[in-house]
Amino acid sequence: MLYLDSSALLKLLWQEPESDAVRDHVASEDLVIVSSLAELETHVQLSAAWLAGRYGKVRLERFRAKLAEFRATEPFRFRPLPGSVFETALQQHAGAGRIHCRTLDRLHLAAMTELDVARLMTHDAVQARAARSLGFEVVIPAHRA
Repeated sequence: MLYLDSSALLKLLWQEPESDAVRDHVASEDLVIVSSLAELETHVQLSAAWLAGRYGKVRLERFRAKLAEFRATEPFRFRPLPGSVFETALQQHAGAGRIHCRTLDRLHLAAMTELDVARLMTHDAVQARAARSLGFEVVIPAHRA
């Protein structure tokens, strides 16, 4: 079972250097978890790129439709998060010592705990370090030349 954060989920929608590696890795998994937080953050990033002029409204709607298609596509499972995710994030933060993690990234790690997922796919080095400090396995598919 693998948890996708928004940095990985976006690579399935936008064509970026690591996109093919992410697609290949996701295809090799039996179960890929997308939390309501990852889904929300992905929608926000899609809208932000549209508002910044990176692409037009038609393309934005295509990206949104593709994300919605993942709900009915293997190996994806979309999961809601309980309110206790915030308390879990606070506890993780309190025990983090000198391992810093931004708020949304900390919430993703708390989501993993709440959803009982031990593996994270991310392209965020700071989040990866924090995840490893909590004992999570981190998967970072690399760009293939």
